[in-house]
Amino acid sequence: MHNFAISASGLRMSFGDRTVLDGVDLEVPSGTVFALLGAEGSGKTTVIRILSGVTGADEGLVRITGEHVGRRSPLDDSLTGEDNLLAVARRRGLDHAEAARCAADLLGRLGLTEVSGMASGIPVAAYSGGMRHRLGIATALVGSPEVVLLDEPTGGLDPSGRRAVRRVLRDLAAEGVTVFLTTRHPRDAGELADRVAVLSQGRIVAEGTPRELGRLASCGHAHLRFADAEELEWAVRVLGGVPGDDEAFTLRVPNDGSVGSLRALLDRIDHQLLAVDGLSIHAPDPDDVFLTLTARPVTG
Repeated sequence: MHNFAISASGLRMSFGDRTVLDGVDLEVPSGTVFALLGAEGSGKTTVIRILSGVTGADEGLVRITGEHVGRRSPLDDSLTGEDNLLAVARRRGLDHAEAARCAADLLGRLGLTEVSGMASGIPVAAYSGGMRHRLGIATALVGSPEVVLLDEPTGGLDPSGRRAVRRVLRDLAAEGVTVFLTTRHPRDAGELADRVAVLSQGRIVAEGTPRELGRLASCGHAHLRFADAEELEWAVRVLGGVPGDDEAFTLRVPNDGSVGSLRALLDRIDHQLLAVDGLSIHAPDPDDVFLTLTARPVTG
């Protein structure tokens, strides 16, 4: 029996005559980082609001192991970042010493102790947008939760902030915490998540590891180089693909990078007695994978 930290089935949600979610099913194994990837307006935030209990779905069931942590307490602009975290810690049952240790740890891990003149000691009203975003993530992590729900955790952050958040998420995964995050950035999903579900037009159109999605999209390629135009012309006839326009006598042939796909390509090259001067396999670009998967018609 599978051990799922998050399980959702048949989630449907409409606002007026607009269908936002149209039968979303999700199963997130415990101790993994799971990314829900979708464009603006695809329904990502609605999913995470349902999972966290902020809003109810029109239809569907949700089961969460452990605490619902997606509902964050509003930040108090008159308090410092440290005092905000201490207040959340007390509401979650930590004693004074535990709360102080937790606040100090989270402020440090998210790079808020030495930013803009000791950010932890100035009122939140003086925080930049990126600093507020990182402090909001910190509040979700108070109390060592089993499950963490994060909506666009790297959105709007500068490179330093993005690195800090990624480091924290990797640490959480190493500690066995289940992390569910939404993002509109394919590269973030590919770099952060063990598994990725692609949401388009209110439905899950693909799910798998980043490598599996790349294979499913079939938008990787083999880059072949030939000695002359005659050999390239013959290769185009027997292999297909697209001649390169940035380099003489090169050919791009679709290839998902799997062992089977590569073996089949080499067999065809050998069978046709093609003289290949160079061959390299290029993994699918995360942006290309996302665009390919979401461009497919949504059926059902």
